[in-house]
Amino acid sequence: MSPSTLPLVRPPAPANPSLPPRRCPPLSAATLRAAPAASALAQFSRLRTKCRFSASGVREDYSSTPIDVVADVKTEKIVVLGGSGFVGTAICKAAVAKGIEVVSFSRSGRPSSYDPWADEVTWLAGDVFYARWDEVLVGATAVVSTLGGFGNEEQMKRINGEANTIAVDAAKEFGIPKFILISVHDYNLPSFLLTSGYFTGKRKAESEVLSKYPSSGVVLRPGFIYGKRKVDGFEIPLDIVGKPLEQLLSSVENFTKPLSALPASDLILAPPVNVDDVAYAVINAVIDDSFFGVFTIEQIKEAAASARV
Repeated sequence: MSPSTLPLVRPPAPANPSLPPRRCPPLSAATLRAAPAASALAQFSRLRTKCRFSASGVREDYSSTPIDVVADVKTEKIVVLGGSGFVGTAICKAAVAKGIEVVSFSRSGRPSSYDPWADEVTWLAGDVFYARWDEVLVGATAVVSTLGGFGNEEQMKRINGEANTIAVDAAKEFGIPKFILISVHDYNLPSFLLTSGYFTGKRKAESEVLSKYPSSGVVLRPGFIYGKRKVDGFEIPLDIVGKPLEQLLSSVENFTKPLSALPASDLILAPPVNVDDVAYAVINAVIDDSFFGVFTIEQIKEAAASARV
């Protein structure tokens, strides 16, 4: 029989024409095979899946051949400068809870914490002024700086300003796409009271972040940060004061708003901020590319609420 005279054979139709559409079963770990990353800096995963389906009344089992599915699964890795400090550890803990890879870089290295989450962090010890940035920043998608401190004028300018400026420049040089700075609220202080090394250092660091990262730099300006702070093995429960004060000031906010324009009024009226709110505001900045610029106390709390969802 010649090819042109072969009879046409149709596949058997389903016994029930009202059968629901054929669907692939849910993907499981057994059906997913991650393709190797193109490089150490690869931020997207390529997945392969195989699917079989059949329906009642259909004798044949139709199976698909393996296909490549490109999934835009962005993986985050952050480097927290000062990660073993009060605010830094809260950020590391929140990042681990969100499945973000974390590297902490501080002078003391790993803190004296036995919490399980700490085992998920890479703790590096070193000095920002002498850091080997090619090793510290490898693979990072964001840098978070909690650097800051008190002392004499020169010390405050150095740690609040110069140290952060060096970190911003290094992050930019190594192509890190985002920089997040923990700064400080200005408390509506007159300009002549903002000339101390602490404030001038912080504002210098802010300027560096916003100039080098105009569309991805983040500056958080919290006021008094409270929580359980550990110093030399002792726990200082700052939340005993901070939490009731925050609740009180929040409850009378509508009455005190007219006073906020008065010079230095926020020394009394600015509500304290929970350290976990600062941490989750950072997480929001890491995962949300539309989140950049300078953020006030109230905006920090709103950002934290978004990240917790």
